[in-house]
Amino acid sequence: MSDIDLLDLPLVLLSNRGPVSFDRDTAGRTVTRGAGGLVSALSGLAEHLDDAVWVCGAATPEDAAVAGENDGGSILVQTQPSPHVVDGKPDGPSIRVRLVVTDPDAYADFYSVWSNPILWFIQHGLYGRSLTPVLTRADHDAFENGYAAVNRAYADAVADEVRSRGGKALVLLQDYHFYLVAEHVREQCPDVVLTHFVHIPWPGPDEWRILPGDIRERLLRGLLGSDVVGFHTRRYARNFVLCAGELLGLPINLDELTVQVNDRTVRARYYPISVDPAALDATLASEEVAAHVAMLRYVFLDEDRQLVLRVDRTDPSKNVVRGFLAFGTLLDQHPELVGKVSFLALLQPSRTDVPEYADYIALIGAVVAEINARHTKEGRQPIDLRMVEDFALAVAAYSICDVLMVNAIADGMNLVAKEVAVVNRRGGVLALSEMAGAHEELGEFAVTLQPFDVQQMADALYAALVMPMDERHRRLAAAAEQVRTHDVRRWLNEQLADLSHLAGFS
Repeated sequence: MSDIDLLDLPLVLLSNRGPVSFDRDTAGRTVTRGAGGLVSALSGLAEHLDDAVWVCGAATPEDAAVAGENDGGSILVQTQPSPHVVDGKPDGPSIRVRLVVTDPDAYADFYSVWSNPILWFIQHGLYGRSLTPVLTRADHDAFENGYAAVNRAYADAVADEVRSRGGKALVLLQDYHFYLVAEHVREQCPDVVLTHFVHIPWPGPDEWRILPGDIRERLLRGLLGSDVVGFHTRRYARNFVLCAGELLGLPINLDELTVQVNDRTVRARYYPISVDPAALDATLASEEVAAHVAMLRYVFLDEDRQLVLRVDRTDPSKNVVRGFLAFGTLLDQHPELVGKVSFLALLQPSRTDVPEYADYIALIGAVVAEINARHTKEGRQPIDLRMVEDFALAVAAYSICDVLMVNAIADGMNLVAKEVAVVNRRGGVLALSEMAGAHEELGEFAVTLQPFDVQQMADALYAALVMPMDERHRRLAAAAEQVRTHDVRRWLNEQLADLSHLAGFS
């Protein structure tokens, strides 16, 4: 019997972005399936259950129109072979979706003031503290009228779906947008089995002391409405338990990773999220990727040259600037590598409406220009910076790079490292930040980066580039085996097994 078979309860999922989105083109309404490993894994779960609904935000005007046409209730979407709404019985895999429409001003405060940047910055350690943040009455109001109000709206939608199923359901909440939802749902539906998975780092108590005391207490107590709070690593789970003990004064057990809330025991658990190796293998085998590989080999790998790669968003937490400074230092100290090693950076602009992010993008460009000016040889620039979001191009680059650089200041997991481990065919070396969640699994197979130490990172890059080929292949094979045997389905099934046990089914 599989873990999914053990779930003799209706399932209610909640995430900010859903499994499908609606839009319009000249032919009328369109339906697009969501991308990414998380959506694929959760969709696969929901599609195989008799009674499941996915609650998510109405992200487009057409999403809101669809919600309005159905009086805010759920709709049934057949997902394959092409996604479309069905009125009767579907003849293929399907998901029931409930789109939640919220006030635009409240949503802006929820998403653009609190979720990003405040919670994101706290949980990634991005505040300098001496000057930032400056929390004002406007931020207090944005929390109450935005983050808290939107959380209540989503909680009410989840609770409504639970009540319509008799008051008992398995509820899976996702990420940092919804820290207040679990408590609200439990108040309305005390018989739920509820888990909240946090996909970004969870820092220790001192970082949370940046927030006003009443707000941090509400966030923690909101999460503690869950039966299980899931994280990517043991360190994050332990930090959460410490926060409950130090900031709320609740009884905790650090060995068992539990928090006592009145008569309930809340469990902190860690489940490292992963990728879908079969999907990556299929992408690698595509003609589109093959064309990109041929182009990249021609540009970067003639005459025994080597290629360093990074694929990232331009989020300051990704530490792109220090990564380029380390590469510049490498070329300064090893001039024999100039013209022999290229650095391809495929970066996706991120949250450009946030001033800190826009400033960071400008700084990235300036640093790259300075390094290229210093080390261009025979017309060949050492850094090729491309602002592009192209998964096929990324997979092609994954497959032929000599080194992948991941030097994040903080990262919940970092799936790029796992993707490279699966598809690289060149004995590529993972140069991996000790602050990325992936380091807990893959660190022993990687060259470790200390993300604030530019000299250390330059030395680590050099060690990776000169590593004997048999050692490179040994490490890569071990990393690939770890990822293939701990894929995204295992990530989900381990959570389901724990929840099934709590619900009394195992």
